[in-house]
Amino acid sequence: MSSVIQGYILPGLPHPLLCPEKNPGYQRLRDGFEHIRNEIAQSNADLILIYSTMWPSVIGHQILSRPEPEWVHVDELFHDLGSIPYRFRIDSEFANAYSSHAKNKGLMTRTINYHGFPIDTGSVVALKLINPDNKIPAVVLSSNVYADRAETVVFGKAAKETLEAQNKTAIAIGITTLSNRLHQHFINESDDQIHSLKDQEWNLKILEFLEAGRLEDVAQLSRQIHKEARVHKVNNFKTMWWLASLMGAHNRYSGRVYAYEPIYGTGCAAVGLTPAEHAARDLEFDEDSPDYYAGDRNVLAPSLEFASSFSSQSSDPGNQGGH
Repeated sequence: MSSVIQGYILPGLPHPLLCPEKNPGYQRLRDGFEHIRNEIAQSNADLILIYSTMWPSVIGHQILSRPEPEWVHVDELFHDLGSIPYRFRIDSEFANAYSSHAKNKGLMTRTINYHGFPIDTGSVVALKLINPDNKIPAVVLSSNVYADRAETVVFGKAAKETLEAQNKTAIAIGITTLSNRLHQHFINESDDQIHSLKDQEWNLKILEFLEAGRLEDVAQLSRQIHKEARVHKVNNFKTMWWLASLMGAHNRYSGRVYAYEPIYGTGCAAVGLTPAEHAARDLEFDEDSPDYYAGDRNVLAPSLEFASSFSSQSSDPGNQGGH
């Protein structure tokens, strides 16, 4: 049995928590969080493990280890939406063991354990919505802004090996947006839409891959995705590298898109990935047998069923949310 029961990709902006009533899309994302909360509650997992691109670290990888962090959070961009008081339950034993194991694998890591440490918006929003009663302890990880693919993969493997060593099962959460261009002017939330048609098209391609369970394909393509659909700074789509390393670097997943909507121009989706026995056919990075040639594979062809589900939206740049 895999040490990771389920993986999720979640957005980190505060709107689904603080103001779902301001836009039907925000409410659909909130509903997606609700579905995920119910699944996690029934999972019997020992731990929720969160890798958040909204917690950037510069010197190495940081791991929240304070047993019961308590504070009042205000988002640095959307402070007008109000305060988020929180008190979480953290698995300190796992956090410390993970940090030690990652160090033994050559990584620079440290644990964070002091009152008032500013937990990032994405982690606060996720834990408030998917684990509101702190039924399952969590551990929150930073995203090292200078970590390349190789380092991020090792960090994911260290998590997997720590889970195995402690005989624990986990829910893996990656917090990130898809496209990441925010509107640069104040908008009425009811008029929110994806920043550009180009971003919309890339978001739909990412979601097509994820719904087909193609996690490793998305991880392999993340540099190109980042170049096309994200602000040109540090690659915070590296969430997929960490998830694939932790859950398994392959495409043998069953994917589900619970919701996809714009939040202040960014592409926000709630996506689930369940380990499956068999991969779908014709996936780019799942290699065929090296002993027998089975013919060409049309690995980049779009899924007609998936494309048609968004055809009415993608043809109209003004209607760019919803799934």
